[in-house]
Amino acid sequence: MTDHAVDAPSSNDRTWKPDLENADKNEQLQRPQLEEKVTGGSIAMGELKHNKLGWKRLAICLIVEAIALGSLSLPSAFATLGMVAGVLMTVGIGLIAIWTSYLVGQVKLKHPHVEHYADAVALMWGKFGYELTSVMFVLVLILLTGSHVLTGTIAWVRIVNDPTLCALIWGLVSALLLYLLALPPTFHEFAILGYIDFASILVAITTTMIATGIHAGFAPGGLATMTWSAWPPASITFTKAFLATTNIIFAYSFAMCQYSFMAEMHTPRDYVKSIWALGIIEIVVYNLTGAIIYAFVGSGVASPSILSAPMVVSRVTFGLALPVIFISGSINTTVVGKYIMGRVFSTSEIRYVNTRKGWAIWLALIAGLTIIAWAVAEAIPFFNALLGLISSLFISGFTFYLPALFWFYILKQGRWDATYKNIGLSIVNGLVFLFGIVVLVCGTYASVWDIMQSYKTGKVGSSFTCSAASYGV
Repeated sequence: MTDHAVDAPSSNDRTWKPDLENADKNEQLQRPQLEEKVTGGSIAMGELKHNKLGWKRLAICLIVEAIALGSLSLPSAFATLGMVAGVLMTVGIGLIAIWTSYLVGQVKLKHPHVEHYADAVALMWGKFGYELTSVMFVLVLILLTGSHVLTGTIAWVRIVNDPTLCALIWGLVSALLLYLLALPPTFHEFAILGYIDFASILVAITTTMIATGIHAGFAPGGLATMTWSAWPPASITFTKAFLATTNIIFAYSFAMCQYSFMAEMHTPRDYVKSIWALGIIEIVVYNLTGAIIYAFVGSGVASPSILSAPMVVSRVTFGLALPVIFISGSINTTVVGKYIMGRVFSTSEIRYVNTRKGWAIWLALIAGLTIIAWAVAEAIPFFNALLGLISSLFISGFTFYLPALFWFYILKQGRWDATYKNIGLSIVNGLVFLFGIVVLVCGTYASVWDIMQSYKTGKVGSSFTCSAASYGV
């Protein structure tokens, strides 16, 4: 197979490149060898600077990528699916996401030159696959940043609570914060912000749980009157059920950036620790968030769920959630920015952002990407449908059907029926592939239908509007 996306390291390459046959040894020797190569050259120093990420900070980067908007939308998904189905879907999809993330990492170990998702797809489908995935990769990350602009706008509108102010102001403020936080050019540096991000979302979720629980306890009849159900409501439709499912899927959307993060790891094989840590944390946090807030608020729970708390508490909680809103959003811009820098300046020191010219280009690139994300957010001012559409169009592939194909095309050894292990894994990955295709087709249909219905019923205001009511606040 021809390498269309990334040139394989040559024997004259002065920067360290891992050798699959001696992967363990190379991983141990990586940093000392790199340090020996640093003789003042900007490229060598750039390699060293972008090769410091350990498994703990990888886990933090993955948490920043995944745990944010998803946790805020899960209680409404539970309300649509019912408590039992909500818990089962959250656990089941979480386990599938851990498995597919494992497959993604195995491709990186087998082909160390893979730095972004498009490089992995190129191993299967050549240049066409590389270009197609590149477009998907850039689009989804820009849309994700845009969704954080939207959430930031909702937060500022609720915190300030002054409907006379034009909501566009808060969109611009959100975009500016996302821009500034996206400027660190390495994930080792960005991971420092990740600790703040994780603490922020945990505090925000806990505050919302406590506040909604106290509010429900003081309501007439107490908690016994809350309208939660173990089963889906009788009025549930296919489109509503699938939209809720895509919101859960969105919460596990960490595999698409995994290659980008692993490219900076000093010991890539440690990624397995990261994905297990992340997966377990996500499953626990998401189930507690979805189940408890749904039980306390009932079928009328809002999305994001912070809006379900009393006004004063909601304003405080949105303030506590500001770090996670903007840090989790900015990492998407950083990832796509690094992809573009690496592709355009693949043989130049500029890609490492360690010169004046490199920094100038980096600042301009991040600004341009953030402006595009802001425009998207203002053109599509809604939350649930946006999450569902993003999940269906893009994350269905990055998280499900593409990793399953990686196993068949890249990782499988011998025929699919050569051993009992191959037969079992072929069945498992075949089912994961089919699940991804179902999410792609049915989820996209449900999301588009929901958007159309929202506009028809007047639930969504016009694009680029100053009205705070258009943001559901």
